[in-house]
Amino acid sequence: MHKHLQEVPAVVVVFFDLDWDEPLWKERQMECSTRVEIVRNSLQGRNTKIAVVLIQKNAPLPPGEDLMAAERAVSLCSTCDISAKSLYVLPHTDHLIGYTMRLENAFYEQAQAYYHQEARKVKSHKDFLNKTTHQLLFVRHQFKSAFFNELKQDSNTAIKHYKQAYGYILDLRMHDTNMLEIKTVAGFINYKICRLSFQHNAPLDAIAQFRKHIDFFKSKTGIPELSFEHSAWMSKQFHVFGDLFDEAIKLGLTAIQTQHPGFYFQQAANHAIFRKQLCQGLCMQPEEMKSANEIEEFLGKTEFYGQRKWRQEQQSIEPSDLHKEREGILALQTKERQLDHSLLIIPLLSSAVTQFRKYKSPRMKRFLMVQMGEEYYHAKDHVKALILLNKVMWDYRAERWWKLLTSILGTSLKCAYLTAKVQEYVSNCMELIGRYSQCSENEKIRIQMNLVRVMSHTVPEAEPDLDQSCVEKASALWAEFRSHPTSFTLEMHGLIPFIETKACFVHETVSADNKIIVEVCLRVGCPFPVRLSKLLVLFTNQKYNPHCVLTDGRGISAKSDGGVDSPSDLYLKPNEPRVFSFSFIPFSEDVGEQLEISSLAVEMGNESGCSAMLRWTGGGGETILQPVGPAKPIIRPTPSGQPVDWAAFIVNPVVKIIPRKALLEVKVEHEPPCLLNEVYILTIHVENKESADIHNVKFSLGLQDLEEGQDATTQVSADVSSFEEATLSSHCKTDVGSLKKGQKISKCFYVKCLHVASRVFVAQVNYDVGVRVDDQTLICSCKAEEVISLPTVRPFDVSIKLESLKFETIEAVHADDPFLLTTDIVCSSPWPIEMKNSSLHLSEFIHTAGDKFESQIAEVQLNKSDCGAECICLVASSCVQPSVSLGTYTLEWKRKTANSESLPYVSTTLPLPTVNIEYIPITVQVALPAFGRVKTLLPLCYSVRNRTPYVQEVQISMESTDNFMFSGNKQTQFRVLPSQEYKLHYNFFPLVAGQVTLPRLHLDMMRYPSTMDEIISKMLPTHIFIRPIGKIQPV
Repeated sequence: MHKHLQEVPAVVVVFFDLDWDEPLWKERQMECSTRVEIVRNSLQGRNTKIAVVLIQKNAPLPPGEDLMAAERAVSLCSTCDISAKSLYVLPHTDHLIGYTMRLENAFYEQAQAYYHQEARKVKSHKDFLNKTTHQLLFVRHQFKSAFFNELKQDSNTAIKHYKQAYGYILDLRMHDTNMLEIKTVAGFINYKICRLSFQHNAPLDAIAQFRKHIDFFKSKTGIPELSFEHSAWMSKQFHVFGDLFDEAIKLGLTAIQTQHPGFYFQQAANHAIFRKQLCQGLCMQPEEMKSANEIEEFLGKTEFYGQRKWRQEQQSIEPSDLHKEREGILALQTKERQLDHSLLIIPLLSSAVTQFRKYKSPRMKRFLMVQMGEEYYHAKDHVKALILLNKVMWDYRAERWWKLLTSILGTSLKCAYLTAKVQEYVSNCMELIGRYSQCSENEKIRIQMNLVRVMSHTVPEAEPDLDQSCVEKASALWAEFRSHPTSFTLEMHGLIPFIETKACFVHETVSADNKIIVEVCLRVGCPFPVRLSKLLVLFTNQKYNPHCVLTDGRGISAKSDGGVDSPSDLYLKPNEPRVFSFSFIPFSEDVGEQLEISSLAVEMGNESGCSAMLRWTGGGGETILQPVGPAKPIIRPTPSGQPVDWAAFIVNPVVKIIPRKALLEVKVEHEPPCLLNEVYILTIHVENKESADIHNVKFSLGLQDLEEGQDATTQVSADVSSFEEATLSSHCKTDVGSLKKGQKISKCFYVKCLHVASRVFVAQVNYDVGVRVDDQTLICSCKAEEVISLPTVRPFDVSIKLESLKFETIEAVHADDPFLLTTDIVCSSPWPIEMKNSSLHLSEFIHTAGDKFESQIAEVQLNKSDCGAECICLVASSCVQPSVSLGTYTLEWKRKTANSESLPYVSTTLPLPTVNIEYIPITVQVALPAFGRVKTLLPLCYSVRNRTPYVQEVQISMESTDNFMFSGNKQTQFRVLPSQEYKLHYNFFPLVAGQVTLPRLHLDMMRYPSTMDEIISKMLPTHIFIRPIGKIQPV
């Protein structure tokens, strides 16, 4: 392979400066021929292709035109003994890149031809082989054929020959002496097959081939004394396949969580670990170690891969020289012992961790990180081991793998000791002596004693099973630790230490005139008692921190007094919880706020030596182990002098500071419901029932659950005249000053609701009062409230209609014709309503038929369900606009009750409808008496008026009826001058009595044919009352 890849070329190209019009052509031709001959002689009869490229200055002419170039090219090929296909021209012109690419393709084709020829040459040897005596040559020839086809870039043929070569390997006779050589060649061929399979986008074929390869060779250990070589070979196979798999993924292959390169890197690391274990068992005899010269003598380079230098070219099953064989094995074992296996294992584990992190397998990732940490520990890189192990311990704590966590903590403790990392050492000791640690009792005692030594600022004893040289280095580091004081803080959130804490506010709410009581429960689970130096409770409001500090100055190794535990004695016995209580008065500015325990802290040691501050967030408790219950537990104070039940002690880190309960009687007097837009009065009556005078008394009224000024439809004021202002809010406050003991006071508030809804108001009285607590006077701010539910209803419903003079509902009005506007006001208020006045504000195109509008409901009182009505006659003027708003209708009113005399009237403005104004060219009016008599002449006059500026021609016809006889024109035609009228006279003679239908007058205009008849019929009366003839009185 090295020969064909590095030494023997497929194509040799000779570049020579020579133009076709060279004056010294013969001399230059001979010089070129000489160069080619030198190259040909140096190839020693190889089949390498030789090509000549002439570098010319001028661009070539089209083929067939340059006869001199053709003749000289034939001459040059003959002189250099090359074919015409091996002669090329490279003009140095503007198109150099194009010529270069053409040359590249030509050379590629010649290289392919060379390797094709070499592959055929190897294939021709197959006929002379015998499977009985030439088994190795079958493998060799198939491999060479595959290799040449691969160089030819015919990967399909190459993989076929590689598979045939691998098949021949499996048929070879294998024994200990040739096992390494066979496995080496098989591993390389397997690599080629898998690599080409991935390139052909056949990952399943590659995986199947690799599994077949491993299944066949995993039991072929070889020489037992060199079994570590088999583990090294297995590790290399998995490592190489993992790299191939990863490379294929980077090129676009999609992997899944159950099949990705991480598994192969993990197996490679496992075999490397097993290799280290075999090395420790086979290669640990120092008296048999070989020198460097002896190793070089037995382990130098060999001609073929996988062979032993001391028995090359030997195919016998048994070694020819047993002594030499033994010496060679010892040389291999010596070299293996000198190898640092951790440097091989750690990169493999790191690659596996990267893959498992990529494919979302957190537990496998943590397991491999633990293995990496242990390898760093064995490689004596204790700092990296400590960092890695600390990263994974969080998850093992959360998932409660106590056995695994204990094992990792043990390794981490050794690393912390060897690096003299005091903070990590103390943290690991605290967890290892806790109740969840799986260490033995004696081991816990030893670790606790070391913890006490460190916190006493002395050097701990060395951990067991440590290398002596590492212990000596660690002793020097611990001596430096003793030379100066050390202080550090340990965040206990997420740790499982031997000391446990819980904090609780005894009450969930505390009034401003009572003390806040905090209880802290401590418990230790180590073998021996522990003395703490300080206990602190820290709050979100740091002003309270000095009230919750407990200090024990006896020292960490001081024993108990033996009597009853004093409040400042922080001596804790194993599995005996103790409760410490703190109390303080809340500050007045914190009333209405929440006070929360931000953290708990205990201190071990002293600041002059070694001091460790252990801090729990919130109220402590078992943050990892504590189950979350569905119901809220009941907090009970811990009784003094009784044993503490740790499980029953509830963590409650939050207390609400509420105002002191107000001793005021608040009543609100009002008359619901509130009417829309009216000024509604509420009277607040307050009586002081405190035992002392109160000051800074403030009354307020506003909507509930709304900030000031948010509701624009509700207005509240303490002065009735302020409703004329534009800026009013939904809250109102007023100062009263001071109230003496037992004094009563009343205050009126006024509310205006601009929208129909049900509202909830809060009447509130705030004041300050002095209270005695523990021989000191506290100024407490108190608040008394009264909630009022106030519905708002409409005072009345108004319906507005447009009617003709015949009281018929109309949709449109005629210009210059009168029509009626009727309003019906129905009282819906439960209280009587007094109507002061009503008014119209008409648009510019509408006016009243009379001179002045006078209200028809002024000074009227409406009770519930009463109806007041008005009827106004209006006239519309001609306008260009198609539709016009009539204007607005305003009512002035207020409720009529005993308390409403001082309240102002309310103006309610209603919009009048928008109507279409139609222009009528002609109108007809008739003077009709109130009634007629049967068989008595009834004269009628119809007046036809022309409203247009043009002469109108009108045709009139009178309809016959059985109720009347009449005289006059039954049908006539006439002209009406502009703005003039024409009168038609008829004499009707009634024939029947009662409400009789009049004969219908039909009108048609020549200018507006068939359009006016229906309009005119609406203008004229249709009936008249005819009285019967009275009886003649007898004479």
